[in-house]
Amino acid sequence: MVRIKDAEAIRSNKLARYFIVSFMKTGMNMTFEKKHKIIFLSGLIGLTVAIHYGLVLEHIFGHSSWVHAIHGRFCYIPIAVAAAWFGLRGGLIAAASISILVLPYILSGSAHSGNLSGEFVELFFYFAIAILAGALIDREIRIRRKHDQAQLQLERTHKLSMVGQLAAGVAHEIKNPLASIKGAVEILVDESTPPQDRAEFKDIAVKEIKRMDRTIGEFLDFARPKEIRFDKVDMSALVNTAARQLEAQFGDKGVSIKVSPGGAVFISGDYEKMHQLLLNLFLNAAEASESGSIIEASVSQGSDEKVVLSVRDFGRGIEPAQLEKIFEPFYTTKATGTGLGLAVVKSIIEKHGGNIKVASRPGEGTTISIILPKYKRQQ
Repeated sequence: MVRIKDAEAIRSNKLARYFIVSFMKTGMNMTFEKKHKIIFLSGLIGLTVAIHYGLVLEHIFGHSSWVHAIHGRFCYIPIAVAAAWFGLRGGLIAAASISILVLPYILSGSAHSGNLSGEFVELFFYFAIAILAGALIDREIRIRRKHDQAQLQLERTHKLSMVGQLAAGVAHEIKNPLASIKGAVEILVDESTPPQDRAEFKDIAVKEIKRMDRTIGEFLDFARPKEIRFDKVDMSALVNTAARQLEAQFGDKGVSIKVSPGGAVFISGDYEKMHQLLLNLFLNAAEASESGSIIEASVSQGSDEKVVLSVRDFGRGIEPAQLEKIFEPFYTTKATGTGLGLAVVKSIIEKHGGNIKVASRPGEGTTISIILPKYKRQQ
């Protein structure tokens, strides 16, 4: 077998660089178990050595310089793969293994008719490629670990921030009702309080207790959402149910809900979650509406097997700069409220595989459209 010259060995480094880049991109993502990787590399190294000793290609193509040239380039592949999978140590072990296995052949004089230094230059490049590829892979691993640690720390910081906001929100939203209840109870226990005043302050205490219950419920829904249970849900019937449920409450404010008539429209969803979603949408619309206003609700079949739920109010509307923030947790423009109602709505929609659109003009009102997948009977 003809020895490789120094210049040829140097030129072969270009091809080695190509293999390094290729395997750096793919090797890190391999899912083989470690033992499978070792077996694969052992077989690959064995193949390169077999080519070197003329056990594979020479039986077919004879003793030629291009067979030796193929072997010289082929040896870089297991080294690059080992470096990509196991870093610097893996690359050096692969380079050392190949060098030790081919060294007897080189020293035995079988590799005649050439300059011996060329063979050792080739061995030198094996280690150079192993060091280069291994160092780059190790550096990439360190960078990824630092990035993962920074990402984990960021997530922890975000969670702590959310916990702080949650605690502050709970304290703020419960403090005011408690103060009202405390004042009402103090007046009720005062024997000099007239009977008509007693009735009024009883109503105040009951309303504030309901308000606290609703507030705590919103925090729990946001902080500890329940598992979604998919079933066949008639959205038209559910909209009517939610509207009737809020009639008395909205009637006190002078706001009514007008539901557009329509037949049954089914989605695959969680009945309780969709009911909660509708209540949140209606309550949010009512809070934005003036006395005497109407809230319009409709359910229709959309295109592409979709169901469209629309809730429209004719209230104060939303400024363009605020539209992107209304679904953020704790964001609110009202003097009272947790700022979680629409955040919970968005979470429910995402878990149902739907999406939400908002159209609003200041002074004209807001329309929230929710697009959900239509119910499909399972075969």
